[in-house]
Amino acid sequence: MARRLASAFIVVLSIMASWFVAHDSARAQAPAPWPTRTVRFILPFGPGSGIDVGARLVAEKLAARWAQPVVIENRPGGDGILAMTSFLNANDDHVLLFVGVGSYTVHPYMLEKTPYDFKRDVLPVARIANTLMVVTLSSKDMATDLKGFMAHARANPGKLNAAVPQGISEFVFDGFLKTEGLDIQKVPYKDVVQAGPDLAEGRLNIIFSSYATVRPIAEGGQVRVVAIGARERVASLPNVPTADELGVPSFRLDGLSGLFGPAKMTAELRNRIGQDVVEAMKDLSVLDRLTASGQTPAPGGAAEL
Repeated sequence: MARRLASAFIVVLSIMASWFVAHDSARAQAPAPWPTRTVRFILPFGPGSGIDVGARLVAEKLAARWAQPVVIENRPGGDGILAMTSFLNANDDHVLLFVGVGSYTVHPYMLEKTPYDFKRDVLPVARIANTLMVVTLSSKDMATDLKGFMAHARANPGKLNAAVPQGISEFVFDGFLKTEGLDIQKVPYKDVVQAGPDLAEGRLNIIFSSYATVRPIAEGGQVRVVAIGARERVASLPNVPTADELGVPSFRLDGLSGLFGPAKMTAELRNRIGQDVVEAMKDLSVLDRLTASGQTPAPGGAAEL
C-alpha cells in the first residue's frame, strides 16, 4: 500500500512539475504589457499643422484602445532637430516620433552635419497618411493664379516674400526658385502656422505648406489656394489644379507622415503598435477628418512605412 501511495505521489509531482514548466514557458513567451503608462508623440511642427491634425486624431483613438493617455508634444523649430533631439534623449519605447518623413530624409542634402543618424537611431512603426501640399497666395495680391504670381515675381525681383516650413518643403521651394529663375525672400518662422495671418493681411505673398496650415483662412476667403503638389487632383480641393497641370513640376511634392520608434524598440512591439494604428484608422470619423484637412489616409504598419 505504501509503495502504491509513493508511486501515485511521484506521478502527481511529475504532472505538477510539467504544468509549472509549461505555464512558465507560456508566460515567458507572452508579449510584455505595453503601454504601462502615458505615451508621448513628439512632433516637429506646431498646433494646426497637417502633422499635428493627424497626430491628434490617431492619438485620441489609440488612447481609448490602450487605456493610457497619449500626449502630443509640439517641438517646432530648428529644422526638425529640436523634435528629433527630444525624441532621442528620451530613449523610451513610450516616446514616439510623429513626423512628415521628408522633414528628415532631406537633411543630408541641406545640412552639413546632423546630431543623429536616421538609419541607426530611428525605426519605422506605422504609416499614417499622405499630406497634401499646396501653394497659397494672399487675396490682397493682384495675382490670382500661380502663373500670374510668377510673372509678378519676375517683374519685381527680391521684393516679394514667402513662408515655407523647414525641411523638404523648403528644399522643394528652393528648387522651384532656382528652376524658374525667381528671387523671392523667405521669411523665417519657427512655426509656419504663425505665417497664416501675415499672408491673409498681405504682409506675405506666398506660402508653400500643408493644406491644413492654411485651411481656416482659405475657407474664409482671405487667401487663394492656387496649386497642389500632388500628382493628381484631390477630392477635398476638386477645382484646384496640380502644379504639373500648370506646367510647374518643380512644385511637385507628395508628403508622407509616419510614426517612428527608438532603435531599441523590438520588432514585436513595432508590429503591435502598427496593427493598432491600422485598426484605429478604420474609424470613419478619423478618415473623414483627415481627408477634410487635406490628407489622404494611408494606414500601414512598419513594413509599409
